[in-house]
Amino acid sequence: MFHADVHRSVRAPHVIVIGAGIVGASIAFFLSRSGAWVTVLDAHTPAAGASGASDGAVSVASKRPGPMMSLAQASRALYHQWVQQGVLTDIYHTRPTYLFARTDEEVAVIAQQGADLMDLGERILPLTHAELMQRVPGLGRHVLAGMKVPDDGHALGYRVVDRLLQVANASIHRFTPVQRLLLSGERVVGVVTPNGTLVADMVVAAAGLGTGALVGLDKVLIPRKGQLIVTDRASLSGPALPGPLMSAGYLAAKRRMVLGQRSASLVIDPLQTGQFLIGSSRETGFADRQTDIHTVSSLLREALAVVPALAQRRVIRTFAGIRIGTQDGLPIVGRHPTLAGLFIATGMEGDGICLAPVMGSALARMVLEEDVGALDVSALDPGRFGDLPLADLS
Repeated sequence: MFHADVHRSVRAPHVIVIGAGIVGASIAFFLSRSGAWVTVLDAHTPAAGASGASDGAVSVASKRPGPMMSLAQASRALYHQWVQQGVLTDIYHTRPTYLFARTDEEVAVIAQQGADLMDLGERILPLTHAELMQRVPGLGRHVLAGMKVPDDGHALGYRVVDRLLQVANASIHRFTPVQRLLLSGERVVGVVTPNGTLVADMVVAAAGLGTGALVGLDKVLIPRKGQLIVTDRASLSGPALPGPLMSAGYLAAKRRMVLGQRSASLVIDPLQTGQFLIGSSRETGFADRQTDIHTVSSLLREALAVVPALAQRRVIRTFAGIRIGTQDGLPIVGRHPTLAGLFIATGMEGDGICLAPVMGSALARMVLEEDVGALDVSALDPGRFGDLPLADLS
């Protein structure tokens, strides 16, 4: 095991953030705004992973009840603050989420989701089929009912990453994979890369699936592939629908949290370009980025049943992203349970875009030994998985 003796900075602490996805970028933003000296390392380029393959939904409507729903609500409020501060003025915008049901069982799922949202003070509007048709013309007859959640929002992940890294006073190192952590006794004091060793006061691992081997989570983190479809333009003057259409089946998959499942849960997302983004599959254990005709065809059939007018559109691209989940369905955010100076932020599943502001704010405060205030992330503590045994770091 490689050890090093270092002197900690007596002025601004130096923090290395491993991973330049949206969570890593948010952490770097909040750290730098608090006066820390920040270095961001990425094995590839910013937003090259899940952040660049996401739908951009900042949605409380879709979250699993409990900590995830509460944190999503707090995170959405931080997005509004970023807009007010001029950070994301032209990137984040409010838009409603429309949940829809095609069976009586799905109607019940939406009703329960609505009750959970109301318990948090979230505004909701239950809709009959006729009322849903008035707001979203062109829905198929198989849609029985739905619900509008008016205060959700949208921000493309790669644009958020780019902006946060622009305004953060951080040094960005692309194509710099971290090979191992640098230790001094039981404290992490830096990282080893192919380009050399970097020393720091604290290290934050926010590299998605790549975090696992570095911090002892390789048996805890679970990749879940999601295949998506992009159509040609249905409108030349903005989104072709007032907001995304989200199947109750998508909610049910999150609420049940069945490990090992392979399914497709329909979301039809109207893009600012006038195109549609249609997704997505949930393929546990798959970390490749290939799409297949069976999954794409299944998603298209479902989409046509919900919005028959999509038959007029052409598919111009398919792609896949890799969500990183955990065994209990909750992210992992906080101090490493056994190594001082090491912090972890990973396992956001498909919620990284929504949760990035709150995760970045909370973890930056932890790193700087500040009170996290109302941002209760205690349920996400890495210590819930035990001591996280590390591989030999020598």
